[in-house]
Amino acid sequence: MKKLLNSLLFFCTLTIATAQDFKTPVDYLNYIGKETDVITRNTWKYTKTVAHTKNARRIDATRKALVKSIQNASKKIEALKDGYKGDVEYRDQLLAYLAISEKNINQEYEKIIDMQEVAEQSYDYMEAYIMARDLVNEKINAEVDKLNANQKVFANKYNIQIGEDTSELGKKMKISNEVFENHTQLYLIFFKVNFTESVLLKAIQANDLSAIQQNANALEQYANEGLEKLKTFKAYKNDMSLVLATKKELEFSKKEALELSPSVVSFMILNQKFQENKKVMDNKSAGNRSKEEVDNFNKLVNELNKEVGNYNRTINKFNTERTNVLNNWNVTGDNFIARYVPID
Repeated sequence: MKKLLNSLLFFCTLTIATAQDFKTPVDYLNYIGKETDVITRNTWKYTKTVAHTKNARRIDATRKALVKSIQNASKKIEALKDGYKGDVEYRDQLLAYLAISEKNINQEYEKIIDMQEVAEQSYDYMEAYIMARDLVNEKINAEVDKLNANQKVFANKYNIQIGEDTSELGKKMKISNEVFENHTQLYLIFFKVNFTESVLLKAIQANDLSAIQQNANALEQYANEGLEKLKTFKAYKNDMSLVLATKKELEFSKKEALELSPSVVSFMILNQKFQENKKVMDNKSAGNRSKEEVDNFNKLVNELNKEVGNYNRTINKFNTERTNVLNNWNVTGDNFIARYVPID
């Protein structure tokens, strides 16, 4: 999950011709709008890069460009010592917002990157990471709302009418937010089951019967919970592709819990029985082994040899299906974002 700043700046902009001598309040607002428009464009570049590339360097480069544009705008707006004819209230509110934005993109971003590095270690970590990421967005969006309200206060003071933001960039950012939010909700459903599945597989590898049974029960429970959530999930633009990919993952994981796990447990119990019997036979000389003991042991060997083949076929079958289901979810998720987050 590499989505971080899904929305940042939605300034209400004016389209009246600019003049930097600020003979009118419209000139003043248009000058500020010109400076903040650079930030909006860089915000979109960052969002677009996050959506369409996995190159960490490229993503960080666009983030740094965004920060630089905030710093540049702050310097120019701070230089407006008198604001508009001595009215500096809106200027100061904008500077405060830009300072908060820069702090969040820099300091909060670093914290979130640290959380992202450990997010896949548990569902709780992943949920905490996503909540922290979304909290940063909420903080910034709240500041944007406040700033736009302050802009309208300034406009009303000077009898200027400002309409709602209908810019193309504004529309693109709004679409991006909705797409990322939809993807994130499905990802959390997917991840909870996928992580539990990975813990189950580690228990199988470790021949830990207790852990296998415990995690198989949890996997079935989480898969059922996820499938219930999908029944009422509202897909973006009624695009069910990622919903169906998530459903396939959950159904497969449930099958692992109900079919693979019991099969593995049965085989392990049989193998454990064989090892115990072998130890007993090895501790006896050939002359001290009864015919019944030899017959029973040979019967056990034949049974184990037969089950080894069945076990290997079962494991290989589930491994192949697991790979296909997981690849399908990842590809579908990437395609979902690429399909709806605008490129230009």
